[in-house]
Amino acid sequence: MNEQKIIVGCAEWLSLPSLHVPAIKARVDSGAKTSSLHAFNIQGFKRNGESWVHFEVHPIQKNRKTTIRCEAKVADRRIVKSSNGEREKRHVILTTMELAGKTSTIEVTLTNRDNMGYRMLLGREAMQGRILVDPSEELCHGELSKDDITNLYGVPEKKSEGLNIGILASNPDLYSNQRIMEAGEERGHNMHFLNIKHCYLKMEAEHPEVLSRGGHSLNMLDAVIPRIRPSITFYGCALTRHFESIGKFALNTSDSISQSRDKLFSMQLMLKHGLDIPTSGFAHSPMDTNDLIDMVGGAPLIVKLLEGTQGRGVVLAETKKAAESVINAFKALNANLLVQEFVKEAQGKDLRCFVIDGKIVASIERTAAAGEFRANIHQGGQASIVKISPEERTLAIKAAKAFGLQVAGVDIIRSRKGPLLLEVNSSPGLEGIETATGKDIAGLMICAIEKKLGWKPQPKEESPE
Repeated sequence: MNEQKIIVGCAEWLSLPSLHVPAIKARVDSGAKTSSLHAFNIQGFKRNGESWVHFEVHPIQKNRKTTIRCEAKVADRRIVKSSNGEREKRHVILTTMELAGKTSTIEVTLTNRDNMGYRMLLGREAMQGRILVDPSEELCHGELSKDDITNLYGVPEKKSEGLNIGILASNPDLYSNQRIMEAGEERGHNMHFLNIKHCYLKMEAEHPEVLSRGGHSLNMLDAVIPRIRPSITFYGCALTRHFESIGKFALNTSDSISQSRDKLFSMQLMLKHGLDIPTSGFAHSPMDTNDLIDMVGGAPLIVKLLEGTQGRGVVLAETKKAAESVINAFKALNANLLVQEFVKEAQGKDLRCFVIDGKIVASIERTAAAGEFRANIHQGGQASIVKISPEERTLAIKAAKAFGLQVAGVDIIRSRKGPLLLEVNSSPGLEGIETATGKDIAGLMICAIEKKLGWKPQPKEESPE
């Protein structure tokens, strides 16, 4: 009977005709019982007394512009355990699948697979009796080119009824910048990437402007999202300040960014607001090195350059002699530095709490890479979902408020004395926290702008009864 079965590899293109999805690349996984489909904006409703669900699908991986709106009758609601061990209650639907010219009806659960490798997973229940898997092969029934996908889906129409939002940054290829652009476009806004170095100011009483290279005025923007590299903080904040002065909303203000970038000032600001931090010391003269070491409890201790970022310029001195050498070497270079107690019980872990508009929207625990003493995703560290305590939650929210930040990445370390505030980041990266939590953090940032400016999406032309 095997000759009647379809032989597939570890991934295949297929279609879902009843959902009007002409092509979607699925991961073939006989280890998973149930198939799953990437879906978002999932909403149940009643039709003729029966349970239905409508939802949206991005059928092409790494493409948020192509969207298919679907609806289907609900077959079940079921608790499903994902590959990372999380349990989630999902809608279950029955839909038709076409693969290798053969059509069958399969059961599919709806879930957000945005951070997974494939938009669909084909489980063993959908394969029983009709499909054989050769895991050494892939795309046994053909690959689709970009032209093929364009022919199937067309070019997404650009929506124009939304806000004009600019991302003030340096690198359009960074994950965080791409995600914010995608999230804004997905919600119907006109997104503009503004290279900080290509922007300049016109300061005039009657008609002040921010312009981009070539003399193009940026005064048409409704809002800007500053994503400023530490190395160009001064100029980036000057641009942000000018946008603010001409009445444009900045998701993080120039003052809040400036305060967060000055490590010494930021720690003084934390203390002013009664926020607990690791014991730290600062001095100008090398003559005070021994006092600095003693005031933080001696070695081992942390030495931090005030201009460092993303873990750079942070040194662990394990002995008093090593601490003296590092401190004096930095001071000989006229570098400003902080000396800070080393919290051994943290075991190379810290918490990153992502705060948007005064609420914690996601939290992760970061673990240092082997051989490192500080957790840092940029240096090979790992991230995982974590449940934070009410005390940690309060500390993170108060910290973002103290700096006046609408969007902040708040770093906290757990110690015997309780949670301690390490740093407040005004341009927190999205990749680590979105990947670990599966949450649309970029979309929540766009929502914060919509809320501030009182913008609401246009109602859809069709809605279920």
